[in-house]
Amino acid sequence: MSNPRIAILGFAIESNRFAPVSTRADFVDRAYLAGSALLADARAAAPAMTPEIPAFVRRMDANGPWTPVPILFANAESGGPVDHAFFMETLAIFERGLRAALPLDAVYICEHGAAITTEEDDPDGLVFERVRSIVGSSVPVVATIDLHANVSDRMVDAVDTLVSYRRNPHTDMAERGTEAAEILIELMHGARFCVAHVRMPVCAPPTQLLTAPGTGPYADMIRQAEALDDPRIVNVSVVGGFAFGDTPKNGLTVIVSTRGDAGFARQTAEALVMPAWIGRAAFTPELTSVDEAVALARAAGEDHALPPVLLADVADNPGGGGRGNTPFLLQALLRAGVRDAVLGVVTDPQLSAQAHALGVGAEFTAHFNRGERTAYSEAFSAPATVLRLHSGQGVGRRGQLAGCSFNLGPSALLRVGGVQVVVITNRHQCHEPVFFEMFGIDIAAAHTVVVKSRGHFRAAFDEFFGPEQIFSVDAPGLTSPVLSSFDFRRLPRPVVPLDTMTEWTPHIRLLS
Repeated sequence: MSNPRIAILGFAIESNRFAPVSTRADFVDRAYLAGSALLADARAAAPAMTPEIPAFVRRMDANGPWTPVPILFANAESGGPVDHAFFMETLAIFERGLRAALPLDAVYICEHGAAITTEEDDPDGLVFERVRSIVGSSVPVVATIDLHANVSDRMVDAVDTLVSYRRNPHTDMAERGTEAAEILIELMHGARFCVAHVRMPVCAPPTQLLTAPGTGPYADMIRQAEALDDPRIVNVSVVGGFAFGDTPKNGLTVIVSTRGDAGFARQTAEALVMPAWIGRAAFTPELTSVDEAVALARAAGEDHALPPVLLADVADNPGGGGRGNTPFLLQALLRAGVRDAVLGVVTDPQLSAQAHALGVGAEFTAHFNRGERTAYSEAFSAPATVLRLHSGQGVGRRGQLAGCSFNLGPSALLRVGGVQVVVITNRHQCHEPVFFEMFGIDIAAAHTVVVKSRGHFRAAFDEFFGPEQIFSVDAPGLTSPVLSSFDFRRLPRPVVPLDTMTEWTPHIRLLS
């Protein structure tokens, strides 16, 4: 096919049912790119958007002449349910853009896959369905999704292929964008696929969905899928899900796309889910208590012969809807007199603004959480010194943010007791060493590093900390891996690890 017309669009957010509502401002703060602005950012040296669309565009550019039809990409930091009116406005933009662009030869959707709104449990499925209804059944449609997506039947039914990330931390987003382009090229040349889709009664906390070898049954499923060497296979997506979405479509999902062999798709899907079912006990997390974490930090600060430690405040992960401002671990470190520690990043626009107004060297009483007061965002005060100030803008150098621009907003480095604390304006998880380094902090010289992140930091901080030096801390928060702490009302039950289950027979859906 010469010079194909391919529409590009996406609505990407991971929604935590228990967090405050996400609004238009949350998307505008991160990436809200329409029309030519979308394409310009995709081709920029350091895009603001996630890497899938830029990689998709590069692969299509390399394939030969084509006509991109950029409609809208809206992306926000993980948060609460999206304001439904804003979502419907976004959906209307998709619809108008697609109708105006007809006829189209293909559509690429860059979605997260775990969105909910204040009124809709499956907005991703609604986007996919609406795209299909407009372009028709014969136009190829491929979507990329996060491996934390909650996959519904209508998401699978509305597209030709779903392509999910394979790495957690997500270091393969560009590869998946490239793969989506290659699959679309094959479809535009007349290929048609068979798809097998199975959902497991497993809603694992995100800490149990790492993909490094030896980290559990989910990692084993990924490796097993990647080891398949058969020309019939188009794509195998093993989608871990996002428990905090609390939806009827929650559950670890496997989607197998093959070139015309439904029986092989079914067989492959079943072979992947059963070993994970047998090893389901590993989906229950093992965490380090706050007291144990503080003892590790105190020892590292007092005895510099000990290896440094990294404490992950996994229950306050902005990448999962946390607000990035719970005080519990910082307060515990201060009470214990821990020295030579750095902690970040704390989202507190008012405190950052005060530090900028006072200037470097100012000594003052830092009032944490005077602004946003949500669940777990408790206020407290402590003497502090302003050490450095920064605009909060930069480009990531490692892991998930490598080569991507970011904007934390006006930011400050404070000394609070024996802890250096990075305070930012725009909520973001701490998964990039530059968030510390832009203040002149030498991470290699720190004896304790505390990050408000669940797991993505592992792909960037691994140059400083081995797995044996990293501890996930059991503090309170909106993203606590202790799922029994939450009032789930929509999850399909029974479900592992919340319920004891001994038997399960997979129900595999086939589409061709």
